[in-house]
Amino acid sequence: MSLTEQINNDIKDAMKAGEKDKLMALRDIKSKLLLEMTKEGNDGTVDESKGMAILNKLYKQRMESIDIYKTQNRPDLIDEEMKQAEVIAKYLPEQLSGDKLEAEIKSIIASVGASSLADLGKVMGTASKALAGKADGKLISEMVKRLLSGS
Repeated sequence: MSLTEQINNDIKDAMKAGEKDKLMALRDIKSKLLLEMTKEGNDGTVDESKGMAILNKLYKQRMESIDIYKTQNRPDLIDEEMKQAEVIAKYLPEQLSGDKLEAEIKSIIASVGASSLADLGKVMGTASKALAGKADGKLISEMVKRLLSGS
């Protein structure tokens, strides 16, 4: 079952169950998927990697909103964003922890034969594809730089 089909089925289930917060998050996901499907030059489908990129972006937006609402002391809005972030997170693959991520990146560094920061682009290209959806791009970049610099 594709991501779009799964979202559509979950929207129906959320409507039947009367889960307003879940429904709101699912409709947002569906709208972003539909926008991607109808982009000029697209064939009307969203592949797995593009779907994960959309979900990651939506999740990241929710987390950034939560941080902003914390600084503004708005617990009502924090709660709403948190519920939506939890719904979105259920569709994302399990995020790699520090040790597992480091092991994956070391493996990628070895496979591309990188030895210094000059090889950063080569490593990042491979790591970004291999770890798409499994870890935040910023975290991947920081860890690659740290490992390549030898610190």
